[in-house]
Amino acid sequence: MVKEKETFEKEILEIKSELSDIHADLKRFFEQSNRLHHESVLSGIQRDFSNVIIGHVTEDIEDGLDRNMIRNCEMRDSCKSIFTGFLQKNTSLIKQSNVDEGIISKNRSELREMKNNAPKKQCDKCFLEVSNLFGKQLLLMRSLRIYDTNDENKKDITVIPEELIVNDILEPLSNMQRIQILKAVSAETKTFSDFCALTGLRGGNLLFHLQKLLDSGMILQRHERGDYMITDKGYKALKGISDIYLTLKS
Repeated sequence: MVKEKETFEKEILEIKSELSDIHADLKRFFEQSNRLHHESVLSGIQRDFSNVIIGHVTEDIEDGLDRNMIRNCEMRDSCKSIFTGFLQKNTSLIKQSNVDEGIISKNRSELREMKNNAPKKQCDKCFLEVSNLFGKQLLLMRSLRIYDTNDENKKDITVIPEELIVNDILEPLSNMQRIQILKAVSAETKTFSDFCALTGLRGGNLLFHLQKLLDSGMILQRHERGDYMITDKGYKALKGISDIYLTLKS
């Protein structure tokens, strides 16, 4: 009888262990699914946003060339077609998350070569309009933060506000539990109890770390006593740390 009881208890423990493993697998699956959904939504928003911008830029190209190219020129239509193709090729870069300086330099050289091969002096007016439109596209890419020249990157480094960077970004992230919290809410919303189980902290200790992230704008709480979720700032900060870690590790 004793032996049967021990066997039964052993089987129960094995079943509990298997259930625990299944639960962990399911949790990882749902977290991964939520993260993929989150990334899919962000990708869809970015794609739709880019399409709207490209639509406006395309209209700007058509309107600018139509109004400012020389009208009484037998080459107007053929040149307009070439200019439109060049500018639309550059416009398509807006869909990228990052535009390499090499591509922009290549497009600049292409425009310069077209101008050098222009047959007439009066072509300067048309090329001026193309250059203006090209410049507006680059300004737009910079404002979208998908294109920066090397000189701009060097300038940005020199003007980093040290105190603000430390207080607003580095200090809130300089703690293992706070990194754990950010990683957790990057996949889905979490409750206070979830953070207790994740970090091993309780009460005021956990509230201290949550308040650090709330004050810095890394996370937000849906309502009083509601779930916590990551903000755009928190997601970008976490991704930035991940990128730095992978770069230094390689």
